[in-house]
Amino acid sequence: MGEYSVRQRAYAKINLALNVGETRPDGFHEVTMIMQHVSIWDEVTISRRRDQAITLECNLPFLGANEKNIAYRAALAMQEAYGLSGFHIRLYKKIPIAAGMAGGSADAAGVIRGLNRLFDLGLSLEEMMQQGEKLGSDIPYCLLGGTCLATGRGEKLQRIAPMPETHVAVVKPNFGISTPWSYAQFSPETAKETADIPAMMQAIKHRNLDQISRLMVNQLEPAAVAAYPVIRQIEQDLLQLGASGAMMTGSGPTVFGLFKRYETAREAVRHCKANYPWRYQVFYCRIANQR
Repeated sequence: MGEYSVRQRAYAKINLALNVGETRPDGFHEVTMIMQHVSIWDEVTISRRRDQAITLECNLPFLGANEKNIAYRAALAMQEAYGLSGFHIRLYKKIPIAAGMAGGSADAAGVIRGLNRLFDLGLSLEEMMQQGEKLGSDIPYCLLGGTCLATGRGEKLQRIAPMPETHVAVVKPNFGISTPWSYAQFSPETAKETADIPAMMQAIKHRNLDQISRLMVNQLEPAAVAAYPVIRQIEQDLLQLGASGAMMTGSGPTVFGLFKRYETAREAVRHCKANYPWRYQVFYCRIANQR
C-alpha cells in the first residue's frame, strides 16, 4: 500500500528577467523569462483517507477546498487521471498570496509530486510536468525548479547555469496584484526596456552578481508601478540598503533585492520590518538551486 502520509516543500520563485510578447490565440501572452527558486516555501502534507473524498485544510482559512484553489484543482485532476482513492491535504502557507511568487502553482506542484509518491504512481518528472501544464503555466517550473529559461506561456523550460550563492530580501506590500490584471495592463509603449536574455544567461554562467543585477528587467513592472508607486519606493530603499539590484517579481507586487553578503541582507530585512507598515511581509531568504 506504500506510505500513509507524505510531506513536500513547495518553493517560491522570483523572476530575474521577464519579457512579454504577442498575445497568443489561447489568450495568453508569449513570454521569455529567467526564473529562480528561493528558500521560502509552503508545506504540503498529504495523507490517505479510507473513502474517496478529497479534503483540504489550510492555515489561511479562505483558501478552502474549492475550484478557486489551484492546489485543490490539481488534486481533483490527479484523482481523476489515475483513479486514486481519497486523501487529505494539509497546506501550511508561508509564500505571500497574489505576490508574483507562484505560491499557488508551487502548492499545485507539491500536490502532484506528493500524490505521485504517496500512491507509488511512478510518474517521471516530465510526466508530472505535463500534468501540471494542463492546470497552470508556472506549475511545470515549480516541479523542475532551480534556474531556468522559460518560454511559450512559461511552460517551455530549459535549465541553465545555476545562480551564484546570493542572499535575498523580499518585501510584499499590503496589497495583491492578480496575474490577469497585470498582463491586461501591459503595454509595449510603456514597457520600452527589454531584458537581454542571452546577456543575463552569460552573467549567471560567470556568476557575476553585479552584471546580473544590472541586466534585470521585468516588462510587467512599469504598469504596476504606475498604479502602485510604492513598488518603486521599495526598490529604491533596498538599493540604498546595499542591494546589488532590486526589482518586482512576476506580476507583482513583491519586490526582491539581491545581496552579496548575509549581514547586509539581514540588516536590510531588519530595517524594512522596523520601518514599513506592519501588514507588509518581509523575508530574508537565499537562492535555492538544490531540490
